[in-house]
Amino acid sequence: MPSVLPLGDPAPSDGLLPPQAADGAAGRAFGLYVHIPFCAVRCGYCDFNTYTSTELGGGASQDAYASTAVSEVDFAAAALRASGIPDRPMSTVFFGGGTPTLLPAEDLARILAVAVARWGLEPGAEVTTEANPDSVTPESLAVLKDAGFTRVSFGMQSAVPHVLKVLDRTHTPSRVPQVVQWAREAGLAVSLDLIYGTPGESLDDWRYSLETALSYEPDHISAYALIVEDGTKLAAQIRRGEVPGIDDDDHADKYELADQLIGEAGLAWYEVSNWARTPGQACRHNLAYWRGDDWWGIGPGAHSHVGGVRWWNVKHPTAYAGRLAQGLSPAAGRETLDDGTRDMERIMLEARLVTGVGISSLGESGRKEVAGLIADGLVEPAQAFRGQLVLTLKGRLLADAVVRRILPD
Repeated sequence: MPSVLPLGDPAPSDGLLPPQAADGAAGRAFGLYVHIPFCAVRCGYCDFNTYTSTELGGGASQDAYASTAVSEVDFAAAALRASGIPDRPMSTVFFGGGTPTLLPAEDLARILAVAVARWGLEPGAEVTTEANPDSVTPESLAVLKDAGFTRVSFGMQSAVPHVLKVLDRTHTPSRVPQVVQWAREAGLAVSLDLIYGTPGESLDDWRYSLETALSYEPDHISAYALIVEDGTKLAAQIRRGEVPGIDDDDHADKYELADQLIGEAGLAWYEVSNWARTPGQACRHNLAYWRGDDWWGIGPGAHSHVGGVRWWNVKHPTAYAGRLAQGLSPAAGRETLDDGTRDMERIMLEARLVTGVGISSLGESGRKEVAGLIADGLVEPAQAFRGQLVLTLKGRLLADAVVRRILPD
């Protein structure tokens, strides 16, 4: 969740949504995102809306945060009903951050319990929390499992100490196999998040991280290219020449290696940066984002989307807590997407999925590009002949360029 909020229209203080948000709502899946804005330290590459525990107080403090988040859950349930949107059980819940597991497991369990009381939970629903390897214990993971969590996503990032140091990660590599074992003993599915392209990371370093992560036999792996965001510590270090810059060719080589090794280990890609051991172990919450389902985002800076209406909460936790304490919506702004924008976003997101984009759903200019994309080796020919535009490995490396070619003029 980037810390800079987009521009938009004013959001009503009562949180009510326009009538179009209710159109077809009964047939759309509904999920919940809960942002926990706390970290033990701020990583040098991160520009997410996060804070250390000493930066905040009052209703925004770690101790009070669960109660504040519960207030927004209650507000959300009332606002959706008042907007004429039928109650739907949650199909996915995702606690992200920050580091959600810096809060006591009982606090996360409480937030989830209130959400389930307000909306219910579909049978077999996916409930995930992100976690740093040094922020969980066997006992805390057992509490989460008993509360209804089904999945934990550990921020491993690398298995190489000097790479973790550049990223300002606080855990040691030896901690990761331990927490994976604890999660499995608790009965939780396990995902590992990796980052490639860190300044000073060699191809052999990246190979070692991949092989180490795969040796733990995770159900799911995410591998993201490091992006240097303006205003971060890492951006300043690169600008001063203290660490080398980012190299696109290096990123491409590391992505190809990741796809090779992860595939050989039995996991298949389902989104450009994500691989799962089986289709059922793909992250359903993220798929809901990519497919344009409905979700409400709880927390400072959190984004929501219901029926083509998108809004985002105020960024600072103190302002967020203050609005809720007054019974007001914490939304800072919103936008109502027209059909053209929704169609453009659908193409942009579906193109990144292994299921691809239906060629018949493209505009005339996009359909005319298909033959050229096949000739350039960017999409799978057999899938294209069956009516779906699915990226090849080369196409995944150039996904943004492919999308630009198929979007309407």
